[in-house]
Amino acid sequence: MTTRTASADLEARRGACAAAIGLPQLISLLQLASPALPIGGFSYSQGLEAAIDHGFVNDAPSAERWIRDGLLHVHADAEAPLWLLLHRCWAARDYAGAAAWNAWFHASRETAELRLETEQMGWSLARLVAQMEWGEPELRAELARLTPVCLPTAFSAACVALAVPEREGLAAYCFSWAENQVVAALKAVPLGQVAGQRILHRLNDVVQEAITEAGRRANATLPELSTFSPMLGLLSARHEAQYSRLFRS
Repeated sequence: MTTRTASADLEARRGACAAAIGLPQLISLLQLASPALPIGGFSYSQGLEAAIDHGFVNDAPSAERWIRDGLLHVHADAEAPLWLLLHRCWAARDYAGAAAWNAWFHASRETAELRLETEQMGWSLARLVAQMEWGEPELRAELARLTPVCLPTAFSAACVALAVPEREGLAAYCFSWAENQVVAALKAVPLGQVAGQRILHRLNDVVQEAITEAGRRANATLPELSTFSPMLGLLSARHEAQYSRLFRS
């Protein structure tokens, strides 16, 4: 490859990246995906703590498998494609559609802990959207009307309010979930910080795979959503009565 060809290829790739998301949207997305976002994600493990208590997760490799399976066989099957559908509803001002998918997701939560988790984090993020005055007043008003409001509903609404494209917004949503799982594993397994960073780095391709699968399911003539995850449901139910707990789920 000549130097001129290599330079042209580099410029083309830079142009493609710039076209995907602008710098203001990227900064907004980093804020939404930050662990510092005050919605309480640090207090939940989404069944991981119960998996540790029952011996399914006990070291870095088993923690990585748990998180990988969560992305590919739980998130990618239902929550991620649902997130895309919600983003499209908010972007199209289809508030009835957003409300319907929000109700569907809430009904799909199998245990009290999982319902309370998405309710609490969704409410906190919706409140933040209102306080920060993100997006159009109409969007904020419609988001505030949803009771309860689930986390994917509020997060997708925040992305639309901040002009974040759906694919990039979903990437941040999935990465934020994976990062929270890693942080939970650091505390509860426990793991070292470097081990946690290795897991996150190796999950890069997994996040992309989950997003691709979510897009396929959301783009189907009839959206293909599956919440079949019996082990997660059982572990979440057992966590509610677990003797010693660090996390709320």
